[in-house]
Amino acid sequence: MEPFSRSWAALRKAVAGLRDEEFGRPSGCAGWLVRDLVCHLVIDAQDVLITLVTPAAEEPTRDAVTYWEIVEAPTGDDPLDALIPRLAAAYQDPALLKFHLDDVGSAAGRAAELADPAVRVGTRGEVLTAGDYLSAYVLEWTLHHLDLIAHLPDAAEPPPEGLARSRELLEEIAGAAFPPSFSDKDALLIGTGRRAPGAAERAALGALDARLPLVLG
Repeated sequence: MEPFSRSWAALRKAVAGLRDEEFGRPSGCAGWLVRDLVCHLVIDAQDVLITLVTPAAEEPTRDAVTYWEIVEAPTGDDPLDALIPRLAAAYQDPALLKFHLDDVGSAAGRAAELADPAVRVGTRGEVLTAGDYLSAYVLEWTLHHLDLIAHLPDAAEPPPEGLARSRELLEEIAGAAFPPSFSDKDALLIGTGRRAPGAAERAALGALDARLPLVLG
């Protein structure tokens, strides 16, 4: 549970430290501004709250790794993806968006701390233990933290333990390890297509290069 709490707290702190003008800058999510990404985080926090109070009696069907699926790159046609920029723009004042994330995000953080990791919960038609569900979200928080600061060079990076755990999850999803020469951050950025590998990095990837990027959904 600790990696979830630290990763989520660090991401929320990074958002709280944003200047108003930075909400209009591009994020690391293609087609989304920083304000759009923050709006998405509000929805993510709501999903965490809903899932943690949705008990399930069935045996788990997914774990922290199989929670994620490799999907096609988004085209912008998904209704929810298309809604996010319009919803984010409706806030107008970035302070309102900050407040909403702090309000819902703090509640999601408290719910995670109180959750029994062995309890089974339901989400997206699947069943997981709360511990596996929250562990899966370490990857979500870490990738979106990198997205948030993609064009904000002075912003704090995700916690090292969150980067390391996210790399482990991504390697398990891929069924292959990234080269030891890759930092955790570079493994995540290159592995998910957020940064193109250089020639030397491509050579180090070997056969794995042909399978990238891993777009997760």
